Amino acid sequence: MRGVKFLPWLRRLVIRAVLGALVIGVLVVGGTAFRVWQVAREDDRTHADMAVVLGAAQYNGVPSDVLEARLQHARRLYQQGVVGYIATTGGRQPGDNYTEGEAGRIWLEAHDVPADRILEVGEGTDTLGSIRAVAAAAREKSLRTAVIVSDPWHSLRARTMAEDEGLDAWTSPTRSGPNVQTRETQLFYIRRETGGLLYYHLMKAPAGAFDGILL
Repeated sequence: MRGVKFLPWLRRLVIRAVLGALVIGVLVVGGTAFRVWQVAREDDRTHADMAVVLGAAQYNGVPSDVLEARLQHARRLYQQGVVGYIATTGGRQPGDNYTEGEAGRIWLEAHDVPADRILEVGEGTDTLGSIRAVAAAAREKSLRTAVIVSDPWHSLRARTMAEDEGLDAWTSPTRSGPNVQTRETQLFYIRRETGGLLYYHLMKAPAGAFDGILL
């Protein structure tokens, strides 16, 4: 009889535990998505040692529309005196002749940014790899503060990684380019970045490829 009475109590306990876990999961995911959206709206132009341009696709040395939008924004920050250097990041994909960092440097030099103000860091095939490489290069030049320049929805994850690598970082995202044009695009990237950030918090590692795009 004691076992019979115990089963309903155990069932209630399991149900409550499952419901509690679901509620916590919803709160964590929802809270993270809100922070991704919130930081995407920030544009902090406090003076920093450098702007860090996160890499994106390039085609034989010519930046894609996504990368060019980031470079244009970083160039404006430099011209306005917000930053002293611009760091271009991103490695070489299989078959490429140029790294993303190299393509960024070429574009900046062609648009009147002095070569000695550009820190080319042609390493990293994902955000974490690029951030780690640029943080190491920054330490060699005693650069400690950074404005992260990327798409709005990418800002929180990139800033979190930069801070974990020892940089004092804030964000000034681009407001142009293919990744910020439509509501459908925005929702896609908020979902993607929420998953990528949660994975990073758990594993301290890049999330691999979500929806075919390296994170």
